[in-house]
Amino acid sequence: MNHTLLKIGQTVEVKIKKLGINGEGVAYLNRKVVFIPGTLPNETVLTKITKIEKNYTEGQLIHIKKASKHRIKPQCPVYEQCGGCTLQHMDYKEQLRGKYELVKEAIEKYARITDVDIRPTIGMKNPWGYRNKAQLPVHERKGQVVTGLYEMGTHQIVDISACPIQHPKVNEIIQAAKKVIKQLNIPIYDERKRQGIIKHLVARVGFETEESQLTIITARDELPYQKELILELRYKLPYLKSIIQNINPLKTSIVFGNKTKVLWGEEKINERLKEISFTLSPRAFFQLNPEQTVKLYTEVEKAAALTGKEVVVDAYCGVGTIGLWLAKKAKAVYGMDIIPEAIKDAKENAKAGGYDNVEYLVGKAEELLPKWVKEGFKLDVLIVDPPRTGLDQKLLDTIIKVKPKKFIYVSCNPSTLGKDLAVLVKGGYKVEYVQPVDMFPQTAHVETVVLIERKGI
Repeated sequence: MNHTLLKIGQTVEVKIKKLGINGEGVAYLNRKVVFIPGTLPNETVLTKITKIEKNYTEGQLIHIKKASKHRIKPQCPVYEQCGGCTLQHMDYKEQLRGKYELVKEAIEKYARITDVDIRPTIGMKNPWGYRNKAQLPVHERKGQVVTGLYEMGTHQIVDISACPIQHPKVNEIIQAAKKVIKQLNIPIYDERKRQGIIKHLVARVGFETEESQLTIITARDELPYQKELILELRYKLPYLKSIIQNINPLKTSIVFGNKTKVLWGEEKINERLKEISFTLSPRAFFQLNPEQTVKLYTEVEKAAALTGKEVVVDAYCGVGTIGLWLAKKAKAVYGMDIIPEAIKDAKENAKAGGYDNVEYLVGKAEELLPKWVKEGFKLDVLIVDPPRTGLDQKLLDTIIKVKPKKFIYVSCNPSTLGKDLAVLVKGGYKVEYVQPVDMFPQTAHVETVVLIERKGI
């Protein structure tokens, strides 16, 4: 079939060739890629064309003519509407293999490396109930308070009150908060009218400590029935350690505002990863899957292979998780992050753990590193764990200029990882091996630990 003849609304039969980066099935019509959510590799399906662009086409699954042997019934009743998970219809063993393929393909496509050692994806024994945090918008629908995720391609909230990938207590906190807000008739924020108060609910639970925190994001300082709200929440959720209000008056997709108030209890909760303790403020980043985080950081530790003589730099350090994990075996650890609260937490975590060989600073790695090197600073191991956008071009240039002997890249996006590896390989580095880790079962996300070393050392 000639793709120029394709029309919106047309139904065609295709064979799914592979898994896409967002968990959709990928087919080809006359060498043009077609993305079809809800399909799996090796399936033959009927799809209705919903979008035609210059470089790709999108389709909607109409009927599966030949199903994959790896297709299973999703556990979640709103799986198809929600969009939070994209692979619940695929058996878990095959999810792990699919994530390996996504990493392999991205590295081959963008970095043009075909001889690299990519290891099988490290998975979970029980790939459910693993998330320690929910961050959900709040809407009012027919007089009811609804929290959840937006249905794919819409601004309609799908209620996910019993989400099977969240820790049960996270679901319980969100449900209780909704009931109390409804009971007290506290106005829900309306984006269109720019009226109301409650915008988001954020629940976080410590898996090891069982400490929990509820943050209520509001459009303004005033929170009606504050006293009653606190009393009801404490009655319904006796295990809560803190109730926080964060004020975000801006019309933005960013959830948190700059002002935070403790309504009741502690400002922070505690969590442990093995023997290392962390205090977490509401805005601080912390890995969402503690069980797999231990596996991820163990892989970073293996890759670093520290002897006690090395100076380690942890760029994008957050609350200091990776650096503190390595501190016992390092001569010194320096961490940096642009979020002041994260650095404050990192310093407190280092102090609480009795680490005197660790230093944390507010700032960007691409600005601090060249300055330090100019002052005679010698760096042995660099660790980066950047956001999905990958490494800043300035930081890539800095790494090539500063020339750390060993470089460990923790990535949450295979595409930007591949692109960054292409630059590093061109700059004199060699990829030793790649280890995918499944931090988010039932989704297409995959975390990767990559050991990179300078050529000729």
